[in-house]
Amino acid sequence: MKKLILSAAIVLGGLSLQAAAPAESISIIKSVNLQDAFTEVGLDAVPAAVKSTVEKSFPGTKLEKAYKNDKNEYKLEISSGDKKYTVFTDASGNIIKK
Repeated sequence: MKKLILSAAIVLGGLSLQAAAPAESISIIKSVNLQDAFTEVGLDAVPAAVKSTVEKSFPGTKLEKAYKNDKNEYKLEISSGDKKYTVFTDASGNIIKK
């Protein structure tokens, strides 16, 4: 009788240990980059304040391309020799960090 009770306790103890085992969880992280849609505009459509800021802040560079979004912000591609840079400004010519 002692062996029956002892074996029942071992079996029930073993089942409770398996029930207490932590479930393995898989976490999925999705990264989404939100970017304002910029459309290309002609260099003559860039405000004078923006052109002035580029000339003062980045002397010796040339404005290659200009893009504008719905928030009236400008994405400017400038170059100095063989190096190319991208600068973001608002319509007043203030440089924006992006």
